[in-house]
Amino acid sequence: MTVRTHLSTVLCLSLLALGTAMPLAHAQNKDSSQPLEISADGALEWHRDKQLYIANGAASATQGATTIKARVLEAYYREPKAGGMEIWKIIAKDNVEIRSENGNAYGDHAIYNLDESIAIMTGKDLRMLSDDQSLTANERFEYYTADNKLVAIGNAVITRPTETLESDTVTAWFKDGDASRELWRAEVDGNVHIKTAQESITGDKGEYRKEDNKAEIIGNVVIRRGQNILEGTRAELDLLTNVSKVYGGKAASGALKGDGRVRGTFFPESKNK
Repeated sequence: MTVRTHLSTVLCLSLLALGTAMPLAHAQNKDSSQPLEISADGALEWHRDKQLYIANGAASATQGATTIKARVLEAYYREPKAGGMEIWKIIAKDNVEIRSENGNAYGDHAIYNLDESIAIMTGKDLRMLSDDQSLTANERFEYYTADNKLVAIGNAVITRPTETLESDTVTAWFKDGDASRELWRAEVDGNVHIKTAQESITGDKGEYRKEDNKAEIIGNVVIRRGQNILEGTRAELDLLTNVSKVYGGKAASGALKGDGRVRGTFFPESKNK
């Protein structure tokens, strides 16, 4: 079954929000050649035996266009044989705020391990904000700088003015070396729910691919527009033609609820045909 639906662009637009909502680590990695300045309202401690700096009280660390603020900042360093000082890990504790030219991130705790090329942010009010969009999660954000990969775990929600995307986990890959961090591929896994002012779509998981400009929702797919309903195993969304195809049969992830047939229920008097 083929149907035109605005939802064919919503998945892409919602996931594209990730491209500008992730200041953590990416901007830090981009500015790595710049000097790092650490300051605090309280004390700045230097633990030579642990090769550690601790900034207490409204602490901040600025490198290039990126600033990390927290009640406490810990910066671990090493001294290479060639000389100088190399920061290899930064830990931010309590009221963490990360600001960059791409957006802001907020949480209770953040760790950026440069050796492992990973940044992890956690907290009760975990969120990333950029322009008119936001990304929130209940458990944590993970950013793998070497792979240009972002993972939002635990009821991840992307909110834009007219649509939202919810899923247990959202994973996005950005184009390597691209300054604007163009979204290249994305996956949503578990309890997927996309909502607009007129439509909603639910499924088990989904995927977006920049290479063919298509997105898929897989497993127990239900598309609702007013009273009208489309149900199937898989929905393929073509972002160029704005045409969606809904398929029946057995899903790759397991048996479809019901008999596995694709079906549509349409109400002639519905304003949202």
